[in-house]
Amino acid sequence: MQRSKAEGYIGLCMKAGKLTCGFNAIEIQRGKIYLLLLCATASENAKKSARKLSVKFGCPIFLTEGKTLEEIIGKPNCKLAAVRDENLAKAIVASADEEYRIYSGGNV
Repeated sequence: MQRSKAEGYIGLCMKAGKLTCGFNAIEIQRGKIYLLLLCATASENAKKSARKLSVKFGCPIFLTEGKTLEEIIGKPNCKLAAVRDENLAKAIVASADEEYRIYSGGNV
């Protein structure tokens, strides 16, 4: 199955060590976060928590709709991931197709 460009950039984030997975790991993050990736299958409480993190870090939330976030990054039960590289975050946003949509504001 063909991967989208955005998925390729997410893969680069993982290889570069610039992707943090999970709510708890993201909450204790000290550095800057430029983009949050939220799975469309996340619960309402998870979405509410993601919005709080978006405000805390001043970054947008991208909702993955075509595939689950678990399928994209290969980590079971992962509903939220944070991109810690500004250029990769911009590349993900620029290359996003119909499987991704902005869920909440912020600047990239």
